[in-house]
Amino acid sequence: MKRSVTIFLAAALTAISGWGFAQQVAGVQTLRGADTAAADQAPDAQKAYTGKKPGLQKPITRTFKEQPPLVPHATDNFDEITVEENQCMSCHSLEKFKEKNAPKIGVSHLDSSKKAVTMDRYQCNSCHVPQVDAKPLVDNTFVGNLPPKK
Repeated sequence: MKRSVTIFLAAALTAISGWGFAQQVAGVQTLRGADTAAADQAPDAQKAYTGKKPGLQKPITRTFKEQPPLVPHATDNFDEITVEENQCMSCHSLEKFKEKNAPKIGVSHLDSSKKAVTMDRYQCNSCHVPQVDAKPLVDNTFVGNLPPKK
């Protein structure tokens, strides 16, 4: 019993001293060179979306097989997605995609009846994001593994 109490106290002291040391470390920097608590340092001029009005751009090529499709148009003028409203569905729903000449929502996003969007896939912008034409903030050597389209 005494040994387990001693081990517990030693672990607690180690954790507390480690926390204290972490609090004393000043000036922790991000890869971008900014303080971790600072706002994003990307200039606003670089935050312009590559696409403009929906329907005028070609789909963006995916860089790996399971990648969610990227949004090839601006979404900054869209309303926030709520339980009552999702502007994405005004073009990409099963009822509207042909009329709007837009990609249809994926089957993986539908409920078991295959007629309605399941609520765990309703927040489109969690995975599907618009692209910004900006200089990378950090060096990147990533190369996709998809073969080029013929």
